[in-house]
Amino acid sequence: MHKITINCDMGEAFGIYRFGDDGACMPFITHANVACGYHASDPSVMWKTVRLAKQHGVAVGAHPGLADREGFGRREMKLTRSEVAALVMYQTGALSAFLQAEGVGLSHIKPHGALFGMAQHDTEVAEGIADAALLFGVPVIAFADCAMSEVFARRGVSFACEFYADLDYDDNGRQIIAKEHHPVSPEQVVEKVIRAVREGLVRSVGGKDVAVVADSICVHSDTPNAVDVARAVHEALAQL
Repeated sequence: MHKITINCDMGEAFGIYRFGDDGACMPFITHANVACGYHASDPSVMWKTVRLAKQHGVAVGAHPGLADREGFGRREMKLTRSEVAALVMYQTGALSAFLQAEGVGLSHIKPHGALFGMAQHDTEVAEGIADAALLFGVPVIAFADCAMSEVFARRGVSFACEFYADLDYDDNGRQIIAKEHHPVSPEQVVEKVIRAVREGLVRSVGGKDVAVVADSICVHSDTPNAVDVARAVHEALAQL
């Protein structure tokens, strides 16, 4: 079995506002997806998060989102392929400056929230993300059996399929993107993750077993008990 990675969306504070405990989560993840200023974060937070990831030896990727702070990037927008490519390039480019300052390479790109969801069913959105990924020459954290995986495979964009430890799935095997995250049971999360890794299945909100691919496990830092969840997933995967 190939090594399963653990990624976490981070650096989503802004100014005096704090959001999630990035420092406490770092020891339990392999990849940090750093917000790039559109849905959340600011330049100082971006730089601080890059430094924190470097300190812990965690790979750093860009987490570009929609320009919707009020909705935290979790509400869909109508965008052309060119607009998607531009916003991903712009945000990833900004993060790249802080990575360069710290002597750290860009590991990957992971679209945030609604942008990620849009790319699962909208080929033009997926194409725009692919345009940016090919420009930077990095892989994308993506999703299986959807427009993203089809476009990326066709265009030669390397990608890892993500499984959400702390989100529910619908009857079509798609994650349910909520504006707010609620606490989840670490024990139940571990059972869910292990089943996804071993069997490629998860139980949907409608009670169906739906197929998933779990190359990388995502833990959201804004889940109220994110540290407990990340620790539990880290310890469980270490036993596989």
